Amino acid sequence: MRARRIGYVFQDLALFPHLSVERNVQYGISRLDASERRARTDAVLESFRIAHMRGRKPGEISGGERQRVALARALVTDPRLLLLDEPLAGLDAPTKSKIVDDLRAWNSAHRIPILYVTHDREEVFALGERVLALEKGRIITQGTPHEVMTAPRQELVAQLAGFENIFDATVIATHEDRGTMTCRLGDSDVELETPMVRAEIGTTLRVGVRAGDILLATIKPQGLSARNLLPGMLVSAEQRDVRVIAKVDCGVEMEVHLTLAARDSLDLKRGAEIWLVLKTHSCHLMAK
Repeated sequence: MRARRIGYVFQDLALFPHLSVERNVQYGISRLDASERRARTDAVLESFRIAHMRGRKPGEISGGERQRVALARALVTDPRLLLLDEPLAGLDAPTKSKIVDDLRAWNSAHRIPILYVTHDREEVFALGERVLALEKGRIITQGTPHEVMTAPRQELVAQLAGFENIFDATVIATHEDRGTMTCRLGDSDVELETPMVRAEIGTTLRVGVRAGDILLATIKPQGLSARNLLPGMLVSAEQRDVRVIAKVDCGVEMEVHLTLAARDSLDLKRGAEIWLVLKTHSCHLMAK
């Protein structure tokens, strides 16, 4: 790695617990003269906002700060290529966001190729210029973040892209005049109008719907442009931070995401009869 000038951040960071932040960062540049070593170290510590903790050891700083030290250690060597293996795994969203901002700023100044391994959709959009999705060591799709993540055609990518609801579906009718078709979900009686794809009646597919794309109503809505209106029963509604995760049985179980204000205004109770509203183009079809 050193001879080829490749920087690498391990998933477990691999910092030396007995060395200070400064000495961890300097580990890969020990062959430089003292003045150059000091200049590079000072610059990268400032870039990643950890100059004030240069004398501390890894066990004396937070998880986010250790991530910054690992990145600084990889970048101080002035690499021609940077490999990052889920470097922000396990961090809370605000900490992750700040480190992503610092990494973007650093790379705007240095412009080296970065191969970034992640399962996090937000990191893909924040850092990615080109995305390659792998399954069992094989590239299954590639393109810009928008091309790959917004309308995925493979289930693995749909899961990574945040499609919480994925079901088996069978095409039961096509509507060429309006560019849609009707699909039945699994063995249920639930039918969804979806965008048309090249598929004959009887074809089995997978359909994905993001939990945030589903609307809830406590009375049957009327006069909507949305084509899918499903009656159901509220199974659960669990608060997670500032979001509510609702599970609704409408013949299949669907996950729906709500704000706290929406939950309170609807006065949701377990077992309540409710309606799900889905737009046709919120239903994404994938090969099975």
